[in-house]
Amino acid sequence: MSRTGVITFKGNPMSLEGDDVAVGSAAPDFALHYADAGIQTLTLADLKGKPSIISIVPSLDTPTCAVQTKRFNQDLASLGDKINSVTVSRDLPFAQARFCGAEDIKMRTASDYQTHAFGTDYGVTIEELKLLTRAVFVLDGEGKVAYKEIVAEVTEEPDYDAAMAALRMLV
Repeated sequence: MSRTGVITFKGNPMSLEGDDVAVGSAAPDFALHYADAGIQTLTLADLKGKPSIISIVPSLDTPTCAVQTKRFNQDLASLGDKINSVTVSRDLPFAQARFCGAEDIKMRTASDYQTHAFGTDYGVTIEELKLLTRAVFVLDGEGKVAYKEIVAEVTEEPDYDAAMAALRMLV
């Protein structure tokens, strides 16, 4: 399923692939990959038990995505191990790890590069670009969607305060 006109990229209307995941619904399961002594798998089950924030970006190698990741990393530091935090993109896991090492990012990164199923299942794949759009999901400890923002213009930053307020309500 394709949803047209939900977002723009540099002012141009784009389509999102997949279904619209609603607040209050169970988060779709996923299998994302990250670099840690080889390629490892991260699933929804790995996040259950604690509130989680999933920050989604098109590519860590772009300025706005880097700002978003650094900002959430800084804002989340005070919550320590009370929450899970993941940045998701389609960058290769090794590129994600290199970025986080260079920028001292403590958030976990995970990639949808293998199957692209996360992007489709969460309704965040930009059909025309085959990249993930800019979005934020907050999940409760059972994996239910408590907050969602699909940023209307991909080149703009998300509402950090709203996402953090939603997350703090669950801690």
